[in-house]
Amino acid sequence: MNLPYTQSYSPWRMLLWLLMAQIMVAFIGRSLGPLSVFIEEDLLLTKAQVGLLPSALFLGQAVASIPTGLLADRFGSRPLLAVMSSLVAVSFLFMTLQTNYWVVLLLIMVGGLGYGGMHPTTNRGIVYWFSQKQRGTAMGIKQMGITFGSALSAILLIPLAETYGWRTVVMISCFVLIAAGVIAFFLYRDPKEESPVKPQKTSLKDTFSSLTLMAKNKPLLFISFSAMGINGSQMCLNTYLVLFTYEQIGIHLVLAGLLLVFSEAGGSLGRIVWGIISDRIFGGERLKVMAIIVTITLVASAVVAFLPKGTSYGILVPLFFLFGFAVSGFNGIWMNLASELVPKEQAGLSSGFSITLGSLGVILFPPLFGLIVDQSQGYTLGWLMITVLMIIVMVLLKQLNKMKKRA
Repeated sequence: MNLPYTQSYSPWRMLLWLLMAQIMVAFIGRSLGPLSVFIEEDLLLTKAQVGLLPSALFLGQAVASIPTGLLADRFGSRPLLAVMSSLVAVSFLFMTLQTNYWVVLLLIMVGGLGYGGMHPTTNRGIVYWFSQKQRGTAMGIKQMGITFGSALSAILLIPLAETYGWRTVVMISCFVLIAAGVIAFFLYRDPKEESPVKPQKTSLKDTFSSLTLMAKNKPLLFISFSAMGINGSQMCLNTYLVLFTYEQIGIHLVLAGLLLVFSEAGGSLGRIVWGIISDRIFGGERLKVMAIIVTITLVASAVVAFLPKGTSYGILVPLFFLFGFAVSGFNGIWMNLASELVPKEQAGLSSGFSITLGSLGVILFPPLFGLIVDQSQGYTLGWLMITVLMIIVMVLLKQLNKMKKRA
């Protein structure tokens, strides 16, 4: 009985629907970066206030990740694909109708509940459909949807926003996202042998007990704190790259947007390549790959910090591609580490727990980056903040490696 089901719903076909949902949620959620120039002008914001836009999104993600992980473990991924997509779309749809900055932030945070909830929802699908030797590649492809969605928003939304306004293009995009969520719901299936049958009652005590176990899992904590630094750095890059190259380097806005596309294209490629490298070269040793990623990010941020005005576009393209390849390409490795450090049936909760901690970096560091830019009247110290963060992350990874060797 299992064979026909497997043939009808192959793992790679199911990955396609998970990827589609992830791309469209990211297309809306991550549009805050490429559209930051327009939102800044429209709402008359400081750089620190611009940094709070993605912070609001990821505050919602932090709140939603653990509850959604529990829901995914209990009900499966399929129903949540439609729910999370609709939540992002509806909140951003209402956001386009607002002029008050604080109301905009609140609605972005509500959208973050769906944006963040999509991660444990899709992660669970990967863990159940794929074996450990395929999981790094599959997770990398799925996580590529985030950077691909972000790149797609930079390609399409910046020129369209110049012509029609950022509110109109986001509004139309929200309707497309709702359609994508419905399609994913109808075409995706949870694995038959793992499909939730009848939801069993889980007491509050059991839930807290599971969370306590997660909090006592030192390797999970270390990888989550490392992700906090890398995630925050990634969002600083996505939020300020267009503003930095447009205002300080002095290039045209559309070309600045294309640099974000190159950066996110690098991230998309990185999410697949790092997964393949960890599976095939390092035999599932994700920690070594994380150390390489952090080293590249450290060097790239230090170089960007000292770029002079008028730097050649031919230098900027490969530099930001490499920057994105590292800092935006690590997520699949992180998600696999978080999911593999616990029993399979807790994969949704563990990734939700790790995402919650990792999201703190995205909440804290972009507005801090913006505040540094406002106070110093330049971007150099902001980029050097990322360099310092990577040094701290390297120390954490070294401690985690020692822990694994002792175990």
